[in-house]
Amino acid sequence: MTYCIGMLVKEGLVMMADTRTNAGIDNISIYRKLRVFGEEGRRIIGIASAGSLSTTQATIQKLHEGVVMPVSGEREYVETAPTMFRVAQIVGDALAQSRKEIESTISRSAGVQLDATFLVGGSIEGAAPRLFLVYGEGNCIECGMDTPYFQIGELKYGKPILDRMLTYRTSLGEAIKVGLLSMNSTMRSNLSVGLPIDMLLMRPGLSVATMTRIDEQDDYYRDLGDGWARALRKALAEIPPPPYQLP
Repeated sequence: MTYCIGMLVKEGLVMMADTRTNAGIDNISIYRKLRVFGEEGRRIIGIASAGSLSTTQATIQKLHEGVVMPVSGEREYVETAPTMFRVAQIVGDALAQSRKEIESTISRSAGVQLDATFLVGGSIEGAAPRLFLVYGEGNCIECGMDTPYFQIGELKYGKPILDRMLTYRTSLGEAIKVGLLSMNSTMRSNLSVGLPIDMLLMRPGLSVATMTRIDEQDDYYRDLGDGWARALRKALAEIPPPPYQLP
Protein backbone atom coordinates (compact mmCIF):
# COMPACT_ATOMS: atom_id res chain seq x y z
CA MET A 1 0.00 0.00 0.00
CA THR A 2 1.04 3.60 -0.56
CA TYR A 3 0.09 7.10 0.51
CA CYS A 4 1.16 10.14 -1.50
CA ILE A 5 -0.03 13.76 -1.23
CA GLY A 6 0.38 16.76 -3.48
CA MET A 7 -0.61 20.17 -2.06
CA LEU A 8 -0.65 23.30 -4.21
CA VAL A 9 -1.02 26.52 -2.20
CA LYS A 10 -0.39 30.16 -3.09
CA GLU A 11 3.15 30.04 -1.66
CA GLY A 12 4.20 26.88 -3.45
CA LEU A 13 4.01 23.13 -3.94
CA VAL A 14 4.44 20.32 -1.41
CA MET A 15 4.66 16.67 -2.43
CA MET A 16 4.99 13.80 0.06
CA ALA A 17 5.19 10.03 -0.31
CA ASP A 18 5.75 7.17 2.06
CA THR A 19 8.22 4.44 1.11
CA ARG A 20 6.64 1.18 2.31
CA THR A 21 5.77 -1.32 -0.42
CA ASN A 22 5.05 -4.48 1.54
CA ALA A 23 4.18 -5.10 5.17
CA GLY A 24 3.91 -8.23 7.25
CA ILE A 25 5.00 -9.64 10.56
CA ASP A 26 8.59 -10.01 9.36
CA ASN A 27 8.55 -8.56 5.85
CA ILE A 28 8.81 -4.83 5.27
CA SER A 29 10.17 -3.43 2.02
CA ILE A 30 11.16 0.17 1.26
CA TYR A 31 10.99 1.68 -2.21
CA ARG A 32 11.20 5.31 -3.35
CA LYS A 33 7.87 6.52 -4.74
CA LEU A 34 8.67 10.23 -5.20
CA ARG A 35 11.20 10.99 -7.91
CA VAL A 36 12.55 14.28 -9.24
CA PHE A 37 13.27 15.03 -12.90
CA GLY A 38 14.77 18.14 -14.47
CA GLU A 39 17.61 20.58 -13.93
CA GLU A 40 17.79 23.04 -11.06
CA GLY A 41 17.31 26.60 -12.28
CA ARG A 42 15.40 25.50 -15.38
CA ARG A 43 12.77 22.93 -14.43
CA ILE A 44 11.92 20.75 -11.43
CA ILE A 45 9.32 18.01 -11.84
CA GLY A 46 8.20 15.73 -9.01
CA ILE A 47 6.49 12.45 -9.88
CA ALA A 48 4.90 10.32 -7.14
CA SER A 49 3.47 6.86 -7.82
CA ALA A 50 0.97 4.51 -6.23
CA GLY A 51 -0.28 1.08 -7.25
CA SER A 52 1.30 -1.90 -8.96
CA LEU A 53 5.06 -1.81 -8.49
CA SER A 54 5.68 -3.48 -11.85
CA THR A 55 3.50 -0.91 -13.62
CA THR A 56 5.05 2.10 -11.87
CA GLN A 57 8.60 0.85 -12.44
CA ALA A 58 7.94 0.25 -16.14
CA THR A 59 6.41 3.73 -16.43
CA ILE A 60 9.37 5.44 -14.76
CA GLN A 61 11.75 3.53 -17.03
CA LYS A 62 9.85 4.77 -20.09
CA LEU A 63 10.10 8.33 -18.81
CA HIS A 64 13.88 7.99 -18.58
CA GLU A 65 14.12 6.50 -22.07
CA GLY A 66 11.56 8.80 -23.70
CA VAL A 67 7.92 8.12 -24.55
CA VAL A 68 6.73 7.62 -28.12
CA MET A 69 3.55 9.71 -28.25
CA PRO A 70 0.68 7.98 -30.08
CA VAL A 71 -0.51 10.99 -32.09
CA SER A 72 2.79 12.43 -33.32
CA GLY A 73 4.88 9.27 -33.21
CA GLU A 74 7.69 11.38 -31.77
CA ARG A 75 9.73 10.41 -28.72
CA GLU A 76 9.24 12.98 -25.96
CA TYR A 77 10.83 13.52 -22.56
CA VAL A 78 9.64 15.19 -19.37
CA GLU A 79 12.98 17.03 -19.31
CA THR A 80 12.19 18.85 -22.57
CA ALA A 81 8.38 19.19 -22.54
CA PRO A 82 7.31 22.83 -23.06
CA THR A 83 4.64 22.92 -20.32
CA MET A 84 3.63 21.04 -17.19
CA PHE A 85 0.45 19.95 -18.94
CA ARG A 86 2.57 18.31 -21.63
CA VAL A 87 4.62 16.64 -18.89
CA ALA A 88 1.40 15.18 -17.45
CA GLN A 89 0.39 13.95 -20.92
CA ILE A 90 3.77 12.25 -21.39
CA VAL A 91 3.44 10.53 -18.00
CA GLY A 92 -0.11 9.48 -18.87
CA ASP A 93 0.92 7.93 -22.17
CA ALA A 94 3.88 6.17 -20.52
CA LEU A 95 1.54 4.74 -17.88
CA ALA A 96 -1.09 3.58 -20.40
CA GLN A 97 1.57 1.96 -22.62
CA SER A 98 3.27 0.21 -19.70
CA ARG A 99 0.03 -1.18 -18.38
CA LYS A 100 -1.00 -2.44 -21.82
CA GLU A 101 2.37 -4.12 -22.41
CA ILE A 102 2.31 -5.90 -19.05
CA GLU A 103 -1.31 -7.00 -19.50
CA SER A 104 -0.37 -8.62 -22.81
CA THR A 105 2.04 -10.97 -21.02
CA ILE A 106 -0.28 -12.01 -18.16
CA SER A 107 -3.25 -14.34 -18.28
CA ARG A 108 -6.51 -12.65 -17.31
CA SER A 109 -7.25 -15.56 -14.98
CA ALA A 110 -4.13 -14.75 -12.97
CA GLY A 111 -5.94 -11.92 -11.18
CA VAL A 112 -2.86 -9.69 -11.07
CA GLN A 113 -3.62 -6.06 -10.21
CA LEU A 114 -1.85 -3.64 -12.55
CA ASP A 115 -3.61 -0.40 -11.58
CA ALA A 116 -1.43 2.63 -10.89
CA THR A 117 -1.81 6.39 -10.51
CA PHE A 118 0.67 9.25 -10.48
CA LEU A 119 0.95 12.75 -9.08
CA VAL A 120 2.89 15.09 -11.34
CA GLY A 121 3.89 18.50 -10.04
CA GLY A 122 6.51 21.11 -10.75
CA SER A 123 7.65 24.26 -12.46
CA ILE A 124 9.29 25.05 -15.82
CA GLU A 125 11.42 28.18 -16.30
CA GLY A 126 10.24 29.69 -13.03
CA ALA A 127 6.52 29.55 -13.84
CA ALA A 128 4.04 29.02 -11.02
CA PRO A 129 4.02 25.36 -9.95
CA ARG A 130 1.21 23.15 -11.27
CA LEU A 131 -0.07 19.80 -10.01
CA PHE A 132 -1.79 16.98 -11.93
CA LEU A 133 -3.33 13.63 -11.07
CA VAL A 134 -2.71 11.03 -13.78
CA TYR A 135 -5.05 8.03 -13.91
CA GLY A 136 -4.26 4.51 -15.06
CA GLU A 137 -5.96 5.06 -18.42
CA GLY A 138 -3.53 7.90 -19.13
CA ASN A 139 -5.89 10.84 -18.69
CA CYS A 140 -5.24 13.58 -16.14
CA ILE A 141 -6.89 16.37 -14.14
CA GLU A 142 -5.30 19.52 -12.69
CA CYS A 143 -5.37 20.70 -9.10
CA GLY A 144 -7.34 23.91 -8.48
CA MET A 145 -7.89 26.56 -5.82
CA ASP A 146 -11.16 25.08 -4.51
CA THR A 147 -9.55 21.79 -3.48
CA PRO A 148 -5.81 22.45 -3.44
CA TYR A 149 -4.60 18.89 -3.01
CA PHE A 150 -4.53 15.43 -4.57
CA GLN A 151 -4.04 12.07 -2.87
CA ILE A 152 -3.18 8.66 -4.29
CA GLY A 153 -2.97 5.29 -2.60
CA GLU A 154 -4.47 4.92 0.88
CA LEU A 155 -6.72 7.99 0.96
CA LYS A 156 -9.29 7.71 3.71
CA TYR A 157 -7.33 8.13 6.93
CA GLY A 158 -5.45 11.25 5.90
CA LYS A 159 -8.23 13.03 4.03
CA PRO A 160 -10.23 14.56 6.92
CA ILE A 161 -7.37 16.74 8.15
CA LEU A 162 -6.72 18.00 4.61
CA ASP A 163 -10.38 18.89 4.16
CA ARG A 164 -10.58 20.69 7.50
CA MET A 165 -7.27 22.54 7.57
CA LEU A 166 -5.90 23.11 4.06
CA THR A 167 -6.91 25.95 1.75
CA TYR A 168 -5.21 27.61 -1.20
CA ARG A 169 -4.16 30.49 1.10
CA THR A 170 -2.58 28.22 3.70
CA SER A 171 1.09 29.16 4.09
CA LEU A 172 3.71 26.76 2.79
CA GLY A 173 4.91 26.08 6.34
CA GLU A 174 1.40 25.29 7.53
CA ALA A 175 0.83 23.08 4.49
CA ILE A 176 3.90 21.06 5.45
CA LYS A 177 2.48 20.57 8.96
CA VAL A 178 -0.94 19.58 7.63
CA GLY A 179 0.60 17.16 5.16
CA LEU A 180 2.79 15.51 7.79
CA LEU A 181 -0.20 15.16 10.12
CA SER A 182 -2.15 13.57 7.27
CA MET A 183 0.70 11.12 6.73
CA ASN A 184 0.94 10.47 10.48
CA SER A 185 -2.79 9.79 10.79
CA THR A 186 -2.63 7.33 7.91
CA MET A 187 0.33 5.48 9.41
CA ARG A 188 -1.43 5.24 12.78
CA SER A 189 -4.40 3.49 11.16
CA ASN A 190 -2.75 1.46 8.40
CA LEU A 191 0.48 -0.44 8.94
CA SER A 192 0.98 -0.86 5.20
CA VAL A 193 1.95 2.84 5.02
CA GLY A 194 5.18 3.73 6.77
CA LEU A 195 8.32 5.79 7.18
CA PRO A 196 10.52 7.16 5.73
CA ILE A 197 8.59 10.00 4.06
CA ASP A 198 10.08 11.71 1.02
CA MET A 199 9.10 15.39 0.72
CA LEU A 200 9.58 17.85 -2.15
CA LEU A 201 9.12 21.62 -1.58
CA MET A 202 8.96 24.29 -4.29
CA ARG A 203 8.12 28.01 -4.40
CA PRO A 204 6.73 30.03 -7.34
CA GLY A 205 9.21 31.90 -9.50
CA LEU A 206 12.10 29.58 -8.74
CA SER A 207 12.91 26.38 -10.63
CA VAL A 208 14.61 25.04 -7.54
CA ALA A 209 13.34 22.67 -4.89
CA THR A 210 14.23 21.09 -1.59
CA MET A 211 14.10 17.30 -1.23
CA THR A 212 13.97 15.89 2.31
CA ARG A 213 13.69 12.38 3.72
CA ILE A 214 11.93 12.11 7.10
CA ASP A 215 12.60 8.92 9.08
CA GLU A 216 11.94 7.58 12.56
CA GLN A 217 14.91 9.56 13.91
CA ASP A 218 13.38 12.91 12.88
CA ASP A 219 12.68 14.83 16.09
CA TYR A 220 10.25 17.28 14.51
CA TYR A 221 8.08 14.55 12.99
CA ARG A 222 7.96 12.61 16.25
CA ASP A 223 7.10 15.72 18.28
CA LEU A 224 4.48 16.73 15.71
CA GLY A 225 2.61 13.44 16.12
CA ASP A 226 2.80 13.54 19.93
CA GLY A 227 1.71 17.20 20.05
CA TRP A 228 -1.23 16.54 17.74
CA ALA A 229 -2.43 13.67 19.94
CA ARG A 230 -2.23 15.89 23.04
CA ALA A 231 -4.05 18.73 21.27
CA LEU A 232 -6.86 16.40 20.22
CA ARG A 233 -7.30 15.06 23.74
CA LYS A 234 -7.36 18.62 25.13
CA ALA A 235 -9.89 19.75 22.52
CA LEU A 236 -12.12 16.78 23.32
CA ALA A 237 -11.98 17.55 27.03
CA GLU A 238 -12.95 21.21 26.40
CA ILE A 239 -16.06 20.34 24.39
CA PRO A 240 -19.19 20.38 26.63
CA PRO A 241 -20.67 16.96 27.43
CA PRO A 242 -23.58 15.83 25.23
CA PRO A 243 -27.05 16.88 26.42
CA TYR A 244 -28.57 13.50 25.61
CA GLN A 245 -29.88 11.25 28.36
CA LEU A 246 -27.41 8.54 29.23
CA PRO A 247 -28.48 5.04 30.28
